[in-house]
Amino acid sequence: MERRDPFLEAEWRHLALFNYEIDPELLEPLVPEGTTLDLWGGRALVSIVGFMFLDTRLLGVPIPLHASFEEVNLRYYVKREVGDEVRRGACFIKEFVPKPAVSVVARLLYNEPYSNARMDHSHMVMDEDAAASRSLMYSWRKRGWESRMELSFDGPLNEMTPGSEEEFVAEHYWGYTRQRDGGTVEYAVEHPRWEVASVRDARLVCDVAKVYGEQYVDALTQAPSSVFYAEGSAVKLYPGVRITS
Repeated sequence: MERRDPFLEAEWRHLALFNYEIDPELLEPLVPEGTTLDLWGGRALVSIVGFMFLDTRLLGVPIPLHASFEEVNLRYYVKREVGDEVRRGACFIKEFVPKPAVSVVARLLYNEPYSNARMDHSHMVMDEDAAASRSLMYSWRKRGWESRMELSFDGPLNEMTPGSEEEFVAEHYWGYTRQRDGGTVEYAVEHPRWEVASVRDARLVCDVAKVYGEQYVDALTQAPSSVFYAEGSAVKLYPGVRITS
């Protein structure tokens, strides 16, 4: 597909990905028109993903005071067939960032479900060796509740195994957003294939009912089906286009 200049360019770095199986019937009402749920091994998954937005540029221009910030999102996976091509994409249930301007722009332009929260992170490397132990933490808090996701792992990073759950979660290069009138906007996301690491310890601390809603309690309080770390990369997001089913 011929693409215009990217709408947004940034670095997505230090990704913590906590993945959970969920009843697909909970997601079906959310699926944007023109797409269907994308399943892995017949299972529907949702992911809580924490990462750093770095060196953020809008239409090539750095955004003052908004170049670097945390994001934590809850997402699920869909696909769309266009001729012989299958476009595999992510849809978002809730996205937390600490910058109000980011939320306003995302809601106005794409109707993305952004919300503001006070956020923090830590990324610790025991030494500079490629096989060093690392720990990563993201926290987000609002209106009296605080959530936190933590993981630790030992390097080195590796290529994703073909056909793995890690590959399924990470290799979605489209975004789909339901619009206020019921239509759907599709946008392309471009980045190289990421290197990942399995974790040895992981913990999610979250009042799921307060943060995401009662309907997600069963899914997000069970043991995750997988947790992994991705180093991330530079990314490009392209302008959204309305699609027809």
